[in-house]
Amino acid sequence: MLGEEKMSGEFTHFNKDGNAVMVDVTDKSRTVRVAVARGEICVGKEILGAVKAHRIKKGDVLGVATVAGIMGAKQTASLIPMCHPLNIQNCTLDFTVNEEKSCIEAVCTAKIEEKTGVEMEALTGVSVALLTIYDMCKAIDKRMEIRNIHLVEKSGGKSGDFKYD
Repeated sequence: MLGEEKMSGEFTHFNKDGNAVMVDVTDKSRTVRVAVARGEICVGKEILGAVKAHRIKKGDVLGVATVAGIMGAKQTASLIPMCHPLNIQNCTLDFTVNEEKSCIEAVCTAKIEEKTGVEMEALTGVSVALLTIYDMCKAIDKRMEIRNIHLVEKSGGKSGDFKYD
């Protein structure tokens, strides 16, 4: 597994009998926590041009993807069984069009002051944003590829800071 040599700690989502459980965060301190996730969708030149020129029939692709990504981040606990419901204080989606690679990169940043991290929310936000781009552009060409979704960095909490390298 990628990065396996860097893994530390134990799995916390299982009890002594091996059953799945939600982690108890009752005794943890609230801290400011930030997570950044990224991913990309590679598309044909026709889609890339149509997105940039705002010529997609369903509307402003990146504007809709921004709203969808933020909504997705806010719904993470409804989608991922052991995630705690969080009151996200800030969430942003930024897009970069890379014409050379014919890809659109999405970066989701989520921020909270809470007892547990916000990595899953950032990852969900970027995933939903990219899926929204796919949905809005599939009438032109279904040969799009969503890839490289990963946590870029996170700060705050007991485990400290992380930066993907």
